[in-house]
Amino acid sequence: MLQLNDEETALVESIRNYLDSENQEESKLVKQRFDCLEKLGSAVSQNPSVRDSHKLRGIERTEEQLLNALISFASPSHLLHIPARVVAARSYLVAKFQAFSMLQILAGEQERFLRPLRKVMLTVIHTLMAEEVYFSCLDDPEFSQTVKIDLANDLISLWDSGSDPRTVQHLPALDALWNARDLSPPCFGTMNATSELLRITMDMGEDWHKFLVAHVSIDETRWALEEFLFGLSYEEINAVRSRLVKFGISAVNHEEIHSYLESKPAYGIINSSDYREIFDFYVDRRDAARFRQKLNAPGPCRTLEEIYIKYRIAQE
Repeated sequence: MLQLNDEETALVESIRNYLDSENQEESKLVKQRFDCLEKLGSAVSQNPSVRDSHKLRGIERTEEQLLNALISFASPSHLLHIPARVVAARSYLVAKFQAFSMLQILAGEQERFLRPLRKVMLTVIHTLMAEEVYFSCLDDPEFSQTVKIDLANDLISLWDSGSDPRTVQHLPALDALWNARDLSPPCFGTMNATSELLRITMDMGEDWHKFLVAHVSIDETRWALEEFLFGLSYEEINAVRSRLVKFGISAVNHEEIHSYLESKPAYGIINSSDYREIFDFYVDRRDAARFRQKLNAPGPCRTLEEIYIKYRIAQE
């Protein structure tokens, strides 16, 4: 059944107890919102498990058939090909994120709540991102059929319960990436990503260090990393660098960077206090990468997060 875990339930109760003494109307609002979330989770869970076999008018659908279908079409665009429970489970994750976003607003500056709230919301975001990465891996010819079957199983687990062991395993690394970016906001300067990379890697774990050592010489990884660090598209980064060279400019600051671009920046400004923008930033980069891939255009055809998780899967 889709429901809050013990840690999340305790967090909600702690914030409600705090609000009881500060604003009882807001405390009632929290209870109403999370009662609705619980009912939604219960309703979603009443849909048949995606692992169950079903037979209708002599036509049987089994988990094995779903696995084979996932490996065959391997695209999140096939919305009508996936079980109803999957679509409903996504709605639950969105509702859960919004409920905890409300708690973040009501918690105000209470430090004891901010970190656990951030953890819950980032977990939802990374769970949604993981689904996208799994589909990309299923479509990757570099992975063997055996690995793809394991990944399809993980994807089914994600749909069935809202999480899977592999996603949980990679959450700390993805969280570390965003923590490091928050602590070291982009400093454009000479647009040399080496200095940015050195600043951000100081706050990242050993897993990221190993990944960067193994991949930083690969063009696509370097391009994807630059997009992530600067918050600009591959095309915009090249345009700014060309302007610096053309006019003999040694450095550029944050205020000047957008005046160097002829149109509105491809990616929105990341506001670290609004965690929805983390997912928006990922989707923008993912869509741009897919567009380049279709046109066979230069630049990264995968996001940094996607390249990293694929690297980790290959190491397993």
